[in-house]
Amino acid sequence: MSLIEKISNWTRPHTAKPALEFFKYLGPGLLVTVGFIDPGNWASNVAAGAGYGYALLWMVTLSTIMLVVLQHNVAHLGIATGLCLSEAASRYLRPFASRGILISAMLAAVSTALAELLGAAIGLHLLFPHIPLVIGVALALLFVGGMLLGRSYRKIERWIIAFVSIIGISFLFELHLVQVQWPAAAAGWVVPAIPSGALPIVMAVLGAVVMPHNLFLHSEIIQSRQWNLEDDVIIRKQLNYEYLDTLVAMIIGWAINSAMILLAAATFFTHGTVVNDIAQASHLLHPLLGSAASIVFALALLVAGLASSVTAGMAGGSIFAGIWQEPYNSKDHHTRLGIGLTLIPAALIILLIGEKHAFMGLIISQVLLSVQLPITIFTQIRLTSSQVVMGTHANPPALKVTLWIIGLVVTGFNVALLWDLLKG
Repeated sequence: MSLIEKISNWTRPHTAKPALEFFKYLGPGLLVTVGFIDPGNWASNVAAGAGYGYALLWMVTLSTIMLVVLQHNVAHLGIATGLCLSEAASRYLRPFASRGILISAMLAAVSTALAELLGAAIGLHLLFPHIPLVIGVALALLFVGGMLLGRSYRKIERWIIAFVSIIGISFLFELHLVQVQWPAAAAGWVVPAIPSGALPIVMAVLGAVVMPHNLFLHSEIIQSRQWNLEDDVIIRKQLNYEYLDTLVAMIIGWAINSAMILLAAATFFTHGTVVNDIAQASHLLHPLLGSAASIVFALALLVAGLASSVTAGMAGGSIFAGIWQEPYNSKDHHTRLGIGLTLIPAALIILLIGEKHAFMGLIISQVLLSVQLPITIFTQIRLTSSQVVMGTHANPPALKVTLWIIGLVVTGFNVALLWDLLKG
């Protein structure tokens, strides 16, 4: 069926219901998007815009394309099998291999949670300077724990949609205050360029956009709806809806990440201001754009940190429950233990190292993510390409090649980022 015929079918009166039905499936992709706009991405995007203007916007475009393919593929696993990535690894891989993979994934989830909780604490400190960073981490941990243990998937999805909306509106407000050079931005989005000295930032953005916990999380959220219990026609229908959900969510993530670079380019780069961290960026916005811009920036950072901490905890609960071949269930002790093993060690590490060494903690967390990500990606490709696991929904040859190329590109950037971090 051609694209025109598909559009025609969706717009005919008798198919209005399926078109509206899509909104019932909107949500899982936005939970993944939160990981795409977490505090770690903020730091890279601000550095990209402040240091190189609009020249590195293409990184957001490329990373979004790769993310759509990988996230749709792992969601495909959940829909076709009724298993999340963790459950599938436990069921279809040898015990020694699956345990090693999933334990490393748990460590990656802890590393992710460390960065997310720290980002929330920084945002809170920027809004209320009298609140120390360690207290902010404790408050963020209490909020996230309450969200995860006291609310269902669907309620958390609504909260996340609200959080993403706040972040998006915040950056629309920020962009309203600056003069963006749109012709330069348009070229930056589609023309790859690596200015002198920009390679570490390119590696940081492209290598860290695809995060291990998001791959586990997406497959879990999708499989929780048990679409695989329907017949093959229904499964393919749900795959179409899921693809639209992922595409819409990733476009939103692309827009927000782009807005971060645009804001930094139009303010810091234009004024020749050097920016080394997120907190400094918020303070520097005050004299350039006024107190409102600084406050809105800090609020968006706080919301991004809280939302991404929630999804990191969910991912940890899903990974740990999957070791026992169980789905995520916030009332089950394996899931709760997984949430605790993700969030509590992350918070304790921040409290132990203190504010003075918080930046070093972030560096170490990124090193762990760089090491683990290739393990998750190639485990996913192995499972989704297997007819034993996927049946008739296994990856076709063209998709296998595409996934391998993306996997190797992402792995290459992560290895380069790891080398750069260790060398520095």
